[in-house]
Amino acid sequence: MSQILEVLCVHGIGHQEADATWQSDWTRTLRDSLRAWRPDLEVAASFVAYDDLFEKAPFGPLDTAQALWKLLGSGIWHGVGDLFSRPRGPLGPIPDRVRWTAGMVIQWVENERLRTSARARVLQMIAERKPALVVAHSMGSLIAYDALIRAEVKAESCTFVSLGSQIGNAFVRGVFGGRLVPTRTQAWWHLFNRHDDVFTAPIRLADAGFHQVDTPFDIKGIADHDALQYLAHPATVNGPWRVVAGGPATRAVARGLQVFARGTPRPQRRALLVGINDYPRKEDRLEGCLNDVFLMSSVLQDAGFRAEEIRVVLDGRATAAGIRSRLHWLLEDVGDHDVRLFYYSGHGAQIPRYGENEEVDRLDECLVPHDFDWTPERAFTDDQFWSLYSQLPYKSRFVAIFDCCHSGGMTRHGGPRVRGIAPPDDIRHRSLRWDSEYQMWVPRDFERGRRAIGYTRNRPEYTGDCGACHRLGRSVPLRSLERTQYVAVRKKLGHEGPYLPVILQASAEHQFSYEYRHGVASYGAFTFALAEIFRGGLRRQQPLSVEALARRVGKRLEELEYDQTPQVVGPKALLSRPLPGLTRLRSGVPRRRKAPAPG
Repeated sequence: MSQILEVLCVHGIGHQEADATWQSDWTRTLRDSLRAWRPDLEVAASFVAYDDLFEKAPFGPLDTAQALWKLLGSGIWHGVGDLFSRPRGPLGPIPDRVRWTAGMVIQWVENERLRTSARARVLQMIAERKPALVVAHSMGSLIAYDALIRAEVKAESCTFVSLGSQIGNAFVRGVFGGRLVPTRTQAWWHLFNRHDDVFTAPIRLADAGFHQVDTPFDIKGIADHDALQYLAHPATVNGPWRVVAGGPATRAVARGLQVFARGTPRPQRRALLVGINDYPRKEDRLEGCLNDVFLMSSVLQDAGFRAEEIRVVLDGRATAAGIRSRLHWLLEDVGDHDVRLFYYSGHGAQIPRYGENEEVDRLDECLVPHDFDWTPERAFTDDQFWSLYSQLPYKSRFVAIFDCCHSGGMTRHGGPRVRGIAPPDDIRHRSLRWDSEYQMWVPRDFERGRRAIGYTRNRPEYTGDCGACHRLGRSVPLRSLERTQYVAVRKKLGHEGPYLPVILQASAEHQFSYEYRHGVASYGAFTFALAEIFRGGLRRQQPLSVEALARRVGKRLEELEYDQTPQVVGPKALLSRPLPGLTRLRSGVPRRRKAPAPG
């Protein structure tokens, strides 16, 4: 006797309802893929129609141009291939391919009434059909996810599969208050193709019921967004379809996944230390950064870290790609109460970034890797950073320490070196305008960039004194809702917004961070003072709180006549406590064996 599986299908972008064959194609592909594990399985598929809701929703060209720039500049998009070209200036009449592709994502994000109507369609179908499986592609995955995280949904015995999805895109995540939460389903499988050109993104979610499956395929044009390719992919067949098919062997696989997740030991502590002295341009080279890294490594090991828990990357190996890959190691598989620490010693900078109409509308605070060239691709901005830390469990502890400045600077002969580089004149010109009245160059206004910032507006610790700076570690793009909406969404979905690390920075926004000469050895003045004062607290068995540590370091620098004031940002409850995981001197360290006497 055949087994019948109730499946609810939600299509993606592209006005798919105009294609008379898409429903039969989905049904056949699902049936054939599932039958690899259960030959007697029949698929009873039902389909959510929602194109009519988008037809009726307002869609203005000016709003679209601005939103499209947000979507393109969201930090984790994978290019748009042959879908359409990056916009230059106002879009004018909306091309049909934009209207039914990126335009649908934009409409859904920008129109709360549309989101509510689309969500209601899915919830109604779930209530009527009681599916065992919800399969949602692209735009449909946004609508389905929005429904499946709500308290009113009844889908505890259902499995959710998202494919070709934009759920992890920053532009989309802002709608959910900047943080993704687990669905209220039995399991959630996210199929991710790194070659997919339609604004897709991986998802980092610490939940036992969530599984991300890599389904790589690369087809010319936008065919690598094709739903059927995802549904029939070998990794999909061997992953979710094997479990969903529900045979005796596959139930054992599902139980095994849960046991593996519970039983696999996680690394409780990790630290990544980056130092760069030997920049390619002679005038940019520093002297103390490598010493800083070894000093910080010794401090961490005094405070309890084991040597194997610490990685360092120095000079020419500390490229933008090298730092990013090692940060994946640092921030992968983080659980409650785990401790992670990132330390950087080198130059910092600010990059002016273009918005719609080719207008510079913000600054990006960045670290300066060895291969830095004033482009976002070879910088390390928060756009490359927040996707790794913003979904960390709230009970985990992540500390970021930056010994650099972001105001630019110049090394003066005979004086201390400054850890920040000034932009070349063509980059500097982006941030200037000519004042005809005074006949002088003055800073350009960032009003448009300030308007685009939601919850963090008028909070210089997040967006700088200009109000339009994306500062490191703050996840500004994810906090795009206005304060009232932001708080309401967080409350409704039961989260506290993006994860916020404990951040220690060597100087205030417009100050310099200097090097210090300790006899014949150079260090960062901030790092050297931090290490001395921190170790003093450990020796006295009275570790200082993060705020007190920053104050004491600032006082030490002031006494030594360094014009730099350390800054701290983080959850208030954590700033009043010592640095997590670093509260006591390590004991019981095995002694080094003596070398045998010669001869």
